[in-house]
Amino acid sequence: MPHTRLSLLAVTFALLAGCIGCSRHTFPDVPPNYREFAYVANAGANTVSVLDLVYFRPDRTLKVGDSPMALATNPVRTEVYVVNRGSASISVIDAAANQVAATIAVRRQPSAIAIAPDGRRAFVANSGSNSISTLDLDARRELSIVSTGSIPAALALSPDARSLVVANRASASVSVFAVTPTSPAEGVPSLTVRTTIGGCPGASAVAVLSDSSKAFVACTLAHQVLAISLAAAPDSWPARQNASLLTDHSLALLDVGTNPSSLALKPDGGEIFVSNSGSDSISEIATLPNEVGGTYTIASHPAQALASADNGTLWITNQAADSVGLYSIDDGRLTGSIRTGSAPVALAFSADEHLLLAADSRSGDVAVIRTDSKQGPALFTMLPAGNTPSAIVTKSFISRH
Repeated sequence: MPHTRLSLLAVTFALLAGCIGCSRHTFPDVPPNYREFAYVANAGANTVSVLDLVYFRPDRTLKVGDSPMALATNPVRTEVYVVNRGSASISVIDAAANQVAATIAVRRQPSAIAIAPDGRRAFVANSGSNSISTLDLDARRELSIVSTGSIPAALALSPDARSLVVANRASASVSVFAVTPTSPAEGVPSLTVRTTIGGCPGASAVAVLSDSSKAFVACTLAHQVLAISLAAAPDSWPARQNASLLTDHSLALLDVGTNPSSLALKPDGGEIFVSNSGSDSISEIATLPNEVGGTYTIASHPAQALASADNGTLWITNQAADSVGLYSIDDGRLTGSIRTGSAPVALAFSADEHLLLAADSRSGDVAVIRTDSKQGPALFTMLPAGNTPSAIVTKSFISRH
């Protein structure tokens, strides 16, 4: 074993021994009944690891379906949803009890899930059956299914809940569905194909602006990002001013780096950052003019990025370098990196962003990075996960017990 690998293991074991179960005495105060957990989907173990972010310790391991690949949280309820690709199901985790409360059957090889802002329904991309399932989260069942393009790999619901954007990887297309409003009087929510836009080989990741006006889709095999104008509501002010905004249409195909694999939207919506896994770079897209501001070398095989709430810092997993990079958005340069476990692939912030969590797919652990320490961002501890972590989310709430 190389000396550097032995050194990393020694540091990891020391952190685990010294920090698991430690208190938050050097962190911001929280109420006595405050709870916060990280949920890690372990694709190779068919489990979800639950990590306590108040006391920095493993809480429990939950058995879910086969090959859990993606996670989502409910914005209204204390629930977390697990996409089980191998068993064609969604596991519903009750975060207050940290138990699997239900399992919802969907179609073959689900790959992604999007939750409606009201927390009552969800949409699942079924890559093995070229379909989208609509789920009733009240009744915890599949309501309906519609066809989409070949191998839907990703999807995103617009914040106004009017448009569902689906990236169809094998058919090199993007499907935009109109979503009917949700209310008991209107019956089962439905999806209707509003537009299909081609010319996006390897369509993979999707991001929608907070004003629901545009979507951006990574065309992985074409090394481009497709910008799409989403149809405005007929009675909205933008539609009254410009009739072209009543329809979905392609705006631009933007050249980025090689194999763009994920998109990170700044909270203010002004820029999107593209992780180009094949060229060890990120590309910066200005969302108003739909222009690439530049492409910058980062490290080795960037997999995912997250922008901070203050719009100042971009955090990037360097999968082949076993690190997380820090990119200053204002300065346009890489300002540092933090060592993690092996092959970090997914990131999540704690609720207050004092912590950044990196799920390490090869070493089966989670690097807990303190973002606001006096010496600058630094690794705080390592927490164990399971075999081949693939996704991570966090959920915080005030316990009623």
